[in-house]
Amino acid sequence: MLALLLAVGAAAGAADFDFEGHGIVRDDGSLLIGNRLVQLFGIYMPETNRQCRRWQNPVRCAERGVLALDFIVEGFIRCIERGRSADGGIQATCWRDRSSFDPGIDLAAYLIERGWALALPNAPFEYHALERIARAREMGIWGWPVDSVTRPRR
Repeated sequence: MLALLLAVGAAAGAADFDFEGHGIVRDDGSLLIGNRLVQLFGIYMPETNRQCRRWQNPVRCAERGVLALDFIVEGFIRCIERGRSADGGIQATCWRDRSSFDPGIDLAAYLIERGWALALPNAPFEYHALERIARAREMGIWGWPVDSVTRPRR
C-alpha cells in the first residue's frame, strides 16, 4: 500500500514539469537539456569579468554568472516552460533537485540572490525582492570592483 502511495505521489510530482533532464550550461548562460535550448525565465545575466576555473580540466572560462550557474547545475534539472524567446529558444523556470517532497533550488533565484543576474520586468515578484536584497548586500555585480580598492595611507 505504501509503495502504491509513493508511486502515485511521484507520478503527480512528475506531471508538474514540462520537461526534465541532465543540464549542461553553455557559455551564454543558457542550458542544454536533452535537445532543448533553455533560457532561464525572468532574468538577465549582465557581462562581468571573465573568470577561469583553473582547477577544472579542461579549464572553463566564462562570465561569473555562467560559472555560478555551472556550479549549481548538477543532476536532473526540471523545468516548466514559460514562453519562447525571439530566437525560438525556450524560456523556462528550472529547478535542481525538485520533487513532490522537496522544493529544490530555483536556478534563476539562485543567480539573483547572489547578485549574478537581474530580474526582468516580467519576472516574479520574488525575483525583484531577491535583487533588491542582493543590491543592498552588495553581492555579485552590485559589489565594489576589486580594482577600485585603494590602499590605506600609513
